[in-house]
Amino acid sequence: MARVPALKFDRGTLVLHPPPRGKAWIDYAVWDDRIERFRVPADKYRLLVSALKADGVRFEDKVQAFEPLDLQDNLTLTPYAHQAEALEAWKKGERRGVVVLPTAAGKTYLAQMVMAATPRRTLITVPTLDLMHQWYADLEAAFPGVEVGLLGGGSRDRTPILVATYDSASIYAEDLGHQYALLICDECHHLPSDFHRSIAEYSISPYRLGLTATPERTDGRHEDLDQLLGPVLYRRTSAELSGTALAPYQVVQLKVQLSAEERTRYTKLQAQRNAFLKASNIWLSSAQGWQRFVQASAKSAAGRRAMLAHREAKNIALGTAGKLTLLEKLMTQHYPERTIIFTNDNATVYKISQDFLIPAITHQTPVKERHSILQKFREGDYSSIVVSHVLNEGVDVPDARVAILLSGTGSTREYIQRLGRVLRKGSDGKVALLYEVIAEQTSEEGVSRRRHAVPKTDTDTGNRQLSLVPNVKNKKESERDKKTTRKEKVRKEKVRKRFPKKKRDFVEESIPIAAEDSPPWPDED
Repeated sequence: MARVPALKFDRGTLVLHPPPRGKAWIDYAVWDDRIERFRVPADKYRLLVSALKADGVRFEDKVQAFEPLDLQDNLTLTPYAHQAEALEAWKKGERRGVVVLPTAAGKTYLAQMVMAATPRRTLITVPTLDLMHQWYADLEAAFPGVEVGLLGGGSRDRTPILVATYDSASIYAEDLGHQYALLICDECHHLPSDFHRSIAEYSISPYRLGLTATPERTDGRHEDLDQLLGPVLYRRTSAELSGTALAPYQVVQLKVQLSAEERTRYTKLQAQRNAFLKASNIWLSSAQGWQRFVQASAKSAAGRRAMLAHREAKNIALGTAGKLTLLEKLMTQHYPERTIIFTNDNATVYKISQDFLIPAITHQTPVKERHSILQKFREGDYSSIVVSHVLNEGVDVPDARVAILLSGTGSTREYIQRLGRVLRKGSDGKVALLYEVIAEQTSEEGVSRRRHAVPKTDTDTGNRQLSLVPNVKNKKESERDKKTTRKEKVRKEKVRKRFPKKKRDFVEESIPIAAEDSPPWPDED
């Protein structure tokens, strides 16, 4: 009597043996000479099972290590219209896909609604420890009858509902892959990276939800989300939710002039940098332009001087004395309203903190001190705080009405995240204000235009995707980009062959960084 084919989970993949009858499964399988068995990628589990059942193939499923949960939720809030619409869109999309909502639009509560509608063992991944603990507290309150655990920061729980950092979930992806039916990725734009994508690729989860304010990545890998989690099913912007789920808001752009001394110095530094770039045939607007500039700066004294000139010019534009003068006027005008001041660097944060006696939060601020500052800000003991990038994502920031953006990057994601810090709807009919302070006739003007860029709208689907415009480059520049890309692929392939999977993730850190992680400032007009 013929043996019944068995489907088993094996370290992030599926093993199918003996080979079943029919041909539908062949499209998903790869022969492994080492074990003389067919392997199937774990993320193809749902498709494979559907194909086998459609072919009428009898098989034994030994993959699943999860079961339905008895979720008694405590969701007492009435969902906003956009949350209910997003939930229905996700259900209609076969419970796979990405929902794009601005900061403060209730993505966490939407996830709880999804969990209540899909009562299965659930893995939630988040980018930071702060956000992990916030999710833990929210889920404990939302589902009091089910044990919620943590993976990361010293915790290694194995519970029906598990909240993990992306880093920890990636490390244990081979073990977690068959234990959870529902995978929720918060700030899912982190998922397509080389290290983190294993969370989805090694998982059999038939149900998947991605949450983010801006899925687009400068390296183009946001397109991989379709495969990892599913397509963008629902999208709303801050402007669309203003006055309903979010507070109405105004964005006020204020320009300051460099002093005569600053202008002279800035012009000289820009000319010095640009002369080197022209002589080296480097275009910062190209995909590999910044990387080549960094490489060139390490190879010659002229390159080093050009890089130092670039950084000094940047610091002049970011920290001009005119900005601090304007900051003083704005703080006087809005006192004692809760105000958050954002800068692009820690040095300016500490200068403002010292000059204006305002509590400062950076990545160097200890966790307990950070929580204490935010709590006092929430309670009204502090009317203003000054921060750098540390509050962009992953931190529950108390309600504020005024945000002052003294400096930032060209990242649309960062801009939306910072705007979202003042968009929580108040009970007093508040109108949020975002002041964007820019040094006139500097590269900051180009940076501002890029972060205000609006994704292209697809009127047929309602989804918005990033509109990619090819850079204008000369022939030599284009050929160099192609050669660099080919070399990069060859190098990565050598790493994959030389090192086992678990070691490879750390070796690849030495490979040149992707555009998503490269400094956004130099992409100047």
